[in-house]
Order: sequence, then structure tokens, then C-alpha cells
Amino acid sequence: MAANYWASTQRLHWNFTKAELNEMRQALEDEDRIVLQQYPLPDRRLLSIFFNQQLAKLGKRMSVRQQALATAQVYIRRFYTKVDVRNTNVYLILATALYLACKMEESPQYIRMVVSEARNMWPDFIPSDVSKLGECEFYLISEMNSQLIVHHPYRTLQELQGRLNLGQDDISLAWSVINDHYLTDLPLLVAPHVVAIAAIFLSLTVKPNHGGLQAATNAAAALANAAQPSKELLQTGASSANTPQDRVQYFVQWLAEGEVDIQAVVDSTQELISLYDLWEQYSEKTCKEQVSRFVKARGLDK
Repeated sequence: MAANYWASTQRLHWNFTKAELNEMRQALEDEDRIVLQQYPLPDRRLLSIFFNQQLAKLGKRMSVRQQALATAQVYIRRFYTKVDVRNTNVYLILATALYLACKMEESPQYIRMVVSEARNMWPDFIPSDVSKLGECEFYLISEMNSQLIVHHPYRTLQELQGRLNLGQDDISLAWSVINDHYLTDLPLLVAPHVVAIAAIFLSLTVKPNHGGLQAATNAAAALANAAQPSKELLQTGASSANTPQDRVQYFVQWLAEGEVDIQAVVDSTQELISLYDLWEQYSEKTCKEQVSRFVKARGLDK
């Protein structure tokens, strides 16, 4: 695995601007406008929530580690920048991405077990022939140009825990925020350490939850109202930042004095806040019906 993110294929080939992503997706939709109109889909983030929940259920049946689940989600997001979702059997793609991710994260699963568990979950959509999943695996690898190494924000979060004197509650919440960022385009837009820092900021300030947030107002207020740390706090470092307010102050100062792209952190924070606001509109039933409709109607489950 490339130890350095900056020299990795992730940064060199799978890091885009929002404009580039929109252009790629628009090109996919323009290939067949009729199919696009026949099979409307919910907001991409709502669809990502559905994919994530289905993956998590499948992963739980096989005791898959969180990092492998995260890698699978990145594979799915990369794959669907190259292929329109309406041209695929989504359930087979989910199972295959998880199977491939487990291999790459050194926790491989038997292909027959993956097929068996996937068929138990989605009996109408997963073929019993294990070779279908094998073929789909080569399809994913091909579309991703065999660039399968994924760097995640979890390592940065762990490295910063002591540096920023983060409590266990802060770490747990930041970890959950990192899990949620895979439901957005952030894995294709910013470096992993930026996501980790945005997650820490949210864990220290606005306390996100799946019921929604006070949008950007709370986040902006948290930054604007974070007073400059006292000289004593700056001199003694994070170890003296014992109160929540002190930890926020120290974090803001640390961020200002570092080399991190602050605008990227702010943009990532806004993207996550937007996700939590949108989450209230999520309906598993609606997503399932719309996905199942095009898979069945187009014969993609064969």
C-alpha cells in the first residue's frame, strides 16, 4: 500500500473538483435521456444512504470490519462516476464491492459465502451462480483501472487524538462523522486528513445527529465565537484544554497555525451539514422501490 497519500493513485487519479464530477455525471446521463426519464432516482446522497445501509447489513452478516465497509463505499462511488447506476444490478455491485474491499483490506471472504449471504438478503436480485459475482469483480476492477488502494481519514483522527486532547466522546462522534462522509462526494473531492479535521470540528461544536443540524449557522457561529486562546493555553498546549470551550479554542488556533487548507475544511463541514439536513427526507421504502424497479424492468438481475 502506498504509505504516502500524496503519491497515491487516490490523489493522482481519483481526486476531482465538483465541476469535474458534475461534468462526468452529466455525460453519463446524456448517453440515454430516455432511460433517465423513465427511471427517476432520488437525490444522490439519499441513494448513498440506502446503499450504505444495505452494505452495512450485508457486512454485519459476515462480521466485516468498518474499514472494509468504507473501502467498499469508495469503490461504489468511483464505479458510478464511470457507469450510470441505471445500467447496473445495484445489489450485485454492492455485494461485489464488499467482496473486493475485503480482499484489499486483508480480511478476505469466501466468494460462495458472499453470494449466499447476498442471496439471503436480496433473493430476487442475486444470481446463484458465483461466477456472476466473479465477472462483476473484474468489471469493477476494470472501471477503476486497477487502482484499488484507498486511504481513509481514520488514521489521521487517531493521530490527532492526543495532539488535540480529544476525549473519547469526541473521538466516537468524529468517527461516526467520518463514517457518514462516505455518503457524500467528499471521498472524491478532498484529502482524507481534511475529512478527519472537519469531523473533529463537528464533534467539538455542533454535535451532528441524523435528525438534522442547525445548518451552517451553528457551524459558522462556533468558529466566529471561538475566542483566541489565552497565552497560558497556547504555551501549555492541548493538555491544559480540559473544558469543551478550551478544546475548541485550541483546535481553532492549531488549525490557523497549521498548513491545512482551511477552506477545504469549511467546505467539507458544509457538505456534511447539508447531508444531515437532507437525511430527514430519507425513505428506505422509496429508494428500494425505485432501484428495484429499473433493475427488474431492464432485466439487470439475470
